[in-house]
Amino acid sequence: MLTPTTGVRYFVSREPVDFRKAHDGLCAVTRDMLRLDPMSGHVFVFFNKRRDRIKLLYWERNGFWLGYKRLERGTFQLPFEEGCRDSAIEIDVRQLQLLLGGIDLRKVKYRRHHGSPLRIDMQRNGRRRTTAVS
Repeated sequence: MLTPTTGVRYFVSREPVDFRKAHDGLCAVTRDMLRLDPMSGHVFVFFNKRRDRIKLLYWERNGFWLGYKRLERGTFQLPFEEGCRDSAIEIDVRQLQLLLGGIDLRKVKYRRHHGSPLRIDMQRNGRRRTTAVS
């Protein structure tokens, strides 16, 4: 389970990688292809060519975490357009959770939540008072 942590960024590699690569191989890909520091504490996301597998590489204090997920059916949808020229794109933790859940990020529609302010009736010294809380 990924939990939002202050200062952690999430980068998705645009190019597929050979999934025989483990920690050291993915560190090399992060340094050479993405031009990012694998020991930065950020999460790096990689797909295989068929996009039915995903790996996450993450440095934590004294070692690397390597997460792996294989879909039994279907593929992971890339969170960027096919014509994108960047070697990696940055997403937020919410988008990563949707991606891992099999949601196509290009079709997700984020809505603003507008609500009326909450009104609280309070009694103080026998007198009724209404307070708006936003």
